Amino acid sequence: MAKTSWDSPDRWYDNLVGEKGHYYHQSLIFPNLFKILSGEKIDSWLDLGCGNGVLSRHLPKTVEYFGVDNGKGLLAAAKDASPKSAQFFLGDVTKKIPVEKTDFSHASFILSLQNMEDGQKAIAGASKHLRADGKLILVLNHPSFRIPRQTEWGYDEKTKIQYRRINAYMSPLKIPIAMHPGKKESISTYSFHHPLSTYTHWLKEAHLQILSIEEWCSDKKSEGGRAKSEDRARLEFPLFLTLIAKKTG
Repeated sequence: MAKTSWDSPDRWYDNLVGEKGHYYHQSLIFPNLFKILSGEKIDSWLDLGCGNGVLSRHLPKTVEYFGVDNGKGLLAAAKDASPKSAQFFLGDVTKKIPVEKTDFSHASFILSLQNMEDGQKAIAGASKHLRADGKLILVLNHPSFRIPRQTEWGYDEKTKIQYRRINAYMSPLKIPIAMHPGKKESISTYSFHHPLSTYTHWLKEAHLQILSIEEWCSDKKSEGGRAKSEDRARLEFPLFLTLIAKKTG
């Protein structure tokens, strides 16, 4: 497939997220995340796969923020829209995190780890930049229920129940995602699927102990004849999975 300047992944993602974040950033992810962390002392934050720096614009100004991403266009957008105190670095976090500081109180992958082919190395690198008892936050598209091309909605006419079909789960997958479906000229980014047991293994190997597991459901409401069934299904199949882990060594 041909690659055009308009079709660049950086521009596509920046337009998708925007300055304040997409709908679920604003309605679910950030409100729930900061509720969980309420009362904690957050003095420094390492944002891995930071994209256009949307997290920096939701953190208190007192937090020392470092964002890392391998998209030059995204980092340019981040620097334009984020607080002047925010620091951004270009780099592939699955190889080496280009930041000298190694005593962050918090680090995160906010919907970014599933776009990294070597997630284990990314988590191991994040752990090295946390202080003892520092927290790592993983926010993922739910790996049990939101697997591109392997999960979909269905409707049972007999029972009037909307259900979630899952065609694959245990196998690791590299799944191309077309950024502009239907266009003749487009490029793909990739989503990398792993089962939950893989994530827990990676955390353990990086000396990170899981403290909590959160599952967040969509707050949208349907209209029409199947609205009741669709709304029920939304509350049964969460969109996002969040793991919060503490560095133990």
